Order: sequence, then C-alpha cells, then structure tokens
Amino acid sequence: MRIHALPTQLINQIAAGEVVERPASVVKELVENCFDAGATQVYVDVEQGGVKQIKIRDNGCGIDKDDLALALSRHATSKIASLDDLEHVVSMGFRGEALPSISSVARLTLISRTAVADCAWQVSADGSETNLDPQPDPHPPGTTVEVRDLFYNTPARRKFLKAEKTEFGHIENLIQKLALSRFDVGFLLQHNQREVLNLKPAATETDQEKRIAAICGSAFVDNAVRIDYAASGLHLQGWVGLPTFSRSQQDMQFFYVNGRLIKDRLVAHAVKQAYQDVLYHGRHPVFVLYLTLDPALVDVNAHPTKLEVRFREGRMVHDFLFQALHRSLAEQRPGHAPVHPIDIQTPPDAEPQPPARPMLNRQESLPMSLTELPDATDNSAKPDTLTSRPTPNTGNLSHSVSYPSPAKTPSSVADQIQAYAKLYPQAAAFTPDPAMPPLGFALAHIHNIYILAETANGIILVDAHAAHERVTYERLKQHYHKQAIVSQPLLLPIKIQVSSAEADLAEQQHAFFHGLGFEINRSGPETVVLRAVPALLAKTDVDQLLRDILADLNVHGVSRKAEESINAILATMACHGSVRAKRKLTIEEMNALLRDMEQTERIGQCNHGRPTWVALSHQDLDRFFMRGQ
Repeated sequence: MRIHALPTQLINQIAAGEVVERPASVVKELVENCFDAGATQVYVDVEQGGVKQIKIRDNGCGIDKDDLALALSRHATSKIASLDDLEHVVSMGFRGEALPSISSVARLTLISRTAVADCAWQVSADGSETNLDPQPDPHPPGTTVEVRDLFYNTPARRKFLKAEKTEFGHIENLIQKLALSRFDVGFLLQHNQREVLNLKPAATETDQEKRIAAICGSAFVDNAVRIDYAASGLHLQGWVGLPTFSRSQQDMQFFYVNGRLIKDRLVAHAVKQAYQDVLYHGRHPVFVLYLTLDPALVDVNAHPTKLEVRFREGRMVHDFLFQALHRSLAEQRPGHAPVHPIDIQTPPDAEPQPPARPMLNRQESLPMSLTELPDATDNSAKPDTLTSRPTPNTGNLSHSVSYPSPAKTPSSVADQIQAYAKLYPQAAAFTPDPAMPPLGFALAHIHNIYILAETANGIILVDAHAAHERVTYERLKQHYHKQAIVSQPLLLPIKIQVSSAEADLAEQQHAFFHGLGFEINRSGPETVVLRAVPALLAKTDVDQLLRDILADLNVHGVSRKAEESINAILATMACHGSVRAKRKLTIEEMNALLRDMEQTERIGQCNHGRPTWVALSHQDLDRFFMRGQ
C-alpha cells in the first residue's frame, strides 16, 4: 500500500490508547486541567463507575470563547510555547492531547466561562475536530467537562473494563491521591448521586493532617513523623510512618515531585534502603512525601500518562532521599517520638485523648565508645554517690551500672537525676522532663522478659532482649565505622566473569569499591579480579555480593549491598551478645538499659523490626478503670 495520512479521528483514537486506559484515566486528565486553571474547588460526578458519565466542574480561570475550538484540537495548549518552556514546565498538563483524545472515544461536552465574560459557551466534540460551533450557556465562571458513554465507538476496548464497583474504586483512589497533592483545593466526589468524598481546602498543618487521616486513616497520623529536610537545592517534606506502623502491601505510599504524583524505581529504592534494618521482613513502609526541586532537573515528559519521570541527577536525588529518611527515622528516641499504640476498649461516652505529636530533634552522640565502656566492677568509672553491685550474671550486658532505684533508696528523684547526670554528662540536655528521664525508672522484671518502668506520664513495658539488641547493634556499627573498614587480602585472587558493561563499571568505580574494602582490577573485556575484601565479609559469598553491587550500580547508580552485608553480620553479633529472655535482671541493670535506650538511635525497633517498648499514659490507665467517668 502507498503511504497515506491517517484521518484526524483515527489519530485521536490512537492517542487515546496511550492516555485513556479506563474511566479513572479520564478523571486524572480532567482534574489536572482543573489544577492548571487555578481552581480552588473541584466537583467530580460519576455514574456507573464512569462508563455512563463523568462530569467534572471547577471554579478556575475558564476558557475564552475563541479558544474553545483549539482546546479540542491536538497539540494546542496555553502552557508551553517553546522547548525552554517544556524543560521548565511546572503545570500538570502541557501536550494538549487529553481533550481531543477523550472526545474521540466518548461523547464530550465542554462548557466554560471566564471571569470577564457575559456568559459561558458550550461546544460538543466527537474527535473529528470539526463542526465546533460554540453555543451560549448559563454556566458560572469556571469550566465543566462532561464525558458520556466512554468507548461507545470502540466496543473492543469497552470489553476490557471491569465491574462498575472496580472502576469506581480506581476513580476514588485516584481522587484521594490527587487530594493529597493539593491541600489548597477542595474536592467533592459523587457516585450515582451519592456523596462519597467531601474534602475542604486545608490551609493549616492541622487541617492537612485531618485530610491525611480521612484518606490514610487516623492511625497513620498518630504513628507518623513530620519531616522537613533541605539540601543541595532539594527539599523534602511530608509524613513518614514509624517502622512499627507498616503494611503488607505498597498501597499507602504517596510520592509527589513538584506536586505531581509519580511512581519511580529510584525513589522506591531509596525509601527501601532507608528502612533497611528497622522494618520487619515482608512489610512495607507508609509515607506521604513531597519532593521539590528545580523543574529543569526532572523530565516529566518521559511517559504519556506522566506517572514516570526521569531525574537528571539521579544519584544525587537517591542519596538525598536516603539521608533525609534515614536520619529522620534515626532521630526518633524516647521522649521525642510517638509511642506505639495499644488497643484500649473505650466506653462509648469516654472522650479520647489526642495523641502527642512527634518532634524531630538532633541525635546526641553516644557518651562512650565500645572501647571506653566501664567494667561492671570498675568503681573508678562511677561517681562516689553510686555503689557497685556486681552479680554473677551481669556478663551478658555490654556494661552494668548500679543505678539508685526509687524503691530501694530514700533519696529524692532530683538526687537520682543528679547522680545519673554525672555518669552520663550528655543526658542533662537530652532529658525533656527535669523530674524524670523519658523512660522513667524500672520497677520489676516481669516473667524475666519484660521491664516494667514508671514514667512521668504513666508506665512502659520494654522487651529487654529486643532493646538491648538494638543498643548493642548501634554501638557495633558506630565502633566499626569509626575504625574504618579493614580490608583483608585474599590468598588466592578470585576471577569473576561479568558482562563488558559491568567490567567497565567496576573499572570506573574503583574508588567506590576501595572505600568499601574491595580491591578489584580488570583483567579482560569481561573479567575482573578480586584481590581483597572487607575483613568482616571474608567468609561470605563475595562473588555473588560483587555481582549484586554491580547490578545496583548499573540500575540505581548507587549500592549499599556491602554495607547491608556488614550490618547483617553485626546484627547477628548483637543478637547473640544481648541479654537473653528468662535471665533475671537487677534493678540497676534495668535502669542502665533504660538510660542506654534513651541515647540510642532507632531504639523503637530491634534489628529485626520488632517493637522494643510500648507505653500506657495516665489517660490510658484511667480509661481502663473508667476513672473520672
């Protein structure tokens, strides 16, 4: 056949195949147009899951009468005019394909009015971009787009649609995601004349958290950390769930770049790395995060649906996200982090107490390194006001210090805090309550497993093994990295066959591997020779580890495989070196562990992601016994 031009309507239908997959795709394109129009209120009315009708109305700037025909033509837009505009685009849409594509597979009616116009004007389209004769309409300022009978002229595509409930579920989920991207916009969603979602504009942080609670649940807000982190022209803010508040699916992860909802492998990898040794296996973190950066550093024109983007400095973005999340999670310590929730049966007339909000504070350094820890029998390491009480079974703790207990000494709490401050000089600035440390004082060792302690606000229960495991693990990591990574030469160098691309990568990243303790040389087009490895990994499968590192570098531009392997070994050491369940602890040992916990990063979870402590406030205890009701 000879080459010929395709009909306009067929061209639009082909374009529709790229951007209109189901009714939710139509809603996404039209609501993003509302954002670009400066709307502060968006109304979405859906019938029969969006197949019969989708009507979206906004109070934005509207479209001039003379531009209505152009709005329904391909590659016609008010958002860009040059390649430079495209490279710095900040609007949600910019191609001018959505309306003509939708009109080619559905019956579309467009009604719009500008603020200065005497009346609104209406046009109807069928994808042919012809016979667009505007008619007057009594519409208020703003725009309404009505889409009826989706895929009426392409029955093969209509057969791929799911049940009405399923299709509407996709629309509702999409509106929730879009509502999290724009707190300044109100949303009203109706399905079959029934109101499903009604969200008012949220200007304050409190209102924003209410919107997040309406979409993600109040439990997420109660167990989330508010972060605000900026560096190198990048700004990350939002909410991240504590490791103990996780999901079995990745269904509550919302990430926005310059206000645009995206799904990106680089972002997912950075988040996964940040939660590496604090999340229980098989679980997924929960977060609502907003990344802001120069529009020139991100390409939003990578995919027709604009759900995927390309970062021009991918490694910088990855490292920034990892550091921001890693530090924010590490800084959650007793006295600064929300406590782990406990289900309490509250009487119907009881008024629930609002949970304490998390606060970010800089982590103070540990008062002692592993080599400086005092021996349990070394009285010179303790102030005169404390007495050593060695017991036959104190060897399992990294150090055991006699700490005066309220139950065993007549001294006041103030005296105990003063004595504690002499032993831990940095604790005075760290303690939020002048009368009692954040984790209080130990009262009993229940079943030789759990520490019961009284705090200023109630009581806490601590899993002694899990808590001591995290304390030991963090100290081992700190001690290991302070001494730098020790490299061990191999008696017999190992030849490893890799692809030519991976061999090039190993050669280019020689300094990176050297910093990890590897000595690698290239000996052929597809061969590298491993001559030295980190001493701690000498007995592991270094062949496979090296391949994994190269694969990570090739895909993400960065790899933490070696550090993860080292940490796994340190975690095992910490687990075996920690106090065991059923081993009776003295009051002094329990108080020493509580003080260590207050100084340790990521203390909320053990190395395996299990919670280390839970708290009950005075209000919780009062509700248990219905006091004051």
